[in-house]
Amino acid sequence: MRCPFCSHNDTQVKDSRPTEDNAAIRRRRFCTNCGQRFTTFERVQLRDLTVVKKNGQREPFDRDKLVRSMSIALRKRPVEPERVEQVVNSIVRRLESTGESDVNADLVGELIMEALASLDKVAYVRFASVYRNFREAKDFEEFITDELGADRN
Repeated sequence: MRCPFCSHNDTQVKDSRPTEDNAAIRRRRFCTNCGQRFTTFERVQLRDLTVVKKNGQREPFDRDKLVRSMSIALRKRPVEPERVEQVVNSIVRRLESTGESDVNADLVGELIMEALASLDKVAYVRFASVYRNFREAKDFEEFITDELGADRN
């Protein structure tokens, strides 16, 4: 593994342990050249996924982009990072289990919406406002009435 600080190719693993949800291996590493320490995560990847966007553009699936999107929607919300990690792992497993290498960007967006709806309603509305391209306040009102109306007491 290449050192992220000095790009030296020789690093040593000092400690390995599973993550809390046992979905990855966390490794503490040490660079023999510069002495810096860093952490890597090793995950099982069933297949290489490619996301096909609405305009036909294709790009490799990026798990970190999924995490960032959810983190932005969940910013300053009372949701534990471990719970987010579990949901992200679940979404990735669902995408990998479709049996297809190419996944539609709409499917990814809908899976995120579904996950956020169960995690936090405010984050769900935040994500939906970008994903569904809300332009006016009434777009929020219509979404909340249509999507969350049944949840209100």
